[in-house]
Amino acid sequence: MASAISHPTVLLALAPAFRAAGAGMDRRALLFGALCCLLPDIDAVGYWLGVPSSAPWGHRGATHSIFFAAILAGGITAAAFRDAASRGAVFLFLFLCGASHGFLDMMTDGGPPVAWLAPFGERSFLPWRPLRVSPIGVRRFVGPRAVAILSTEILWVWIPCLALGALGRIVTRSRHRAG
Repeated sequence: MASAISHPTVLLALAPAFRAAGAGMDRRALLFGALCCLLPDIDAVGYWLGVPSSAPWGHRGATHSIFFAAILAGGITAAAFRDAASRGAVFLFLFLCGASHGFLDMMTDGGPPVAWLAPFGERSFLPWRPLRVSPIGVRRFVGPRAVAILSTEILWVWIPCLALGALGRIVTRSRHRAG
């Protein structure tokens, strides 16, 4: 998996883009977005309970799918954003946050394949896999291994997300000045 540190960096790209599009992204939406970025790894509990990774609910299984991301985003939008004027934008934002988790994991160089298209497709990786796989558990994420993992994530996740976020901010500011 990509590290839990890097999964929420997707917010750096998405939030400014949604603001640039005119969808209000308040703190509540950002907090739920971070939750959607991280929640798919709830399946790691099964790892410690002996659920095989290849099982539908095993690690990188159903909770890493775009189907799960849609259900999660829909549930949160319906429960927490009932009165929001931009419910469709909030749903899309939360969906992209949730779907990004499996996508980033598909970019890793190890671990089990990802069930991104479950229940309709096979588990898979992307053909291009530049990210070092992060271990399950904090104790194994230390020292030189952590540095190696984070260095690939900084290059392939953080910098692109920061660049897209900066572009979104530039567009937002130029629209604000023009209007």
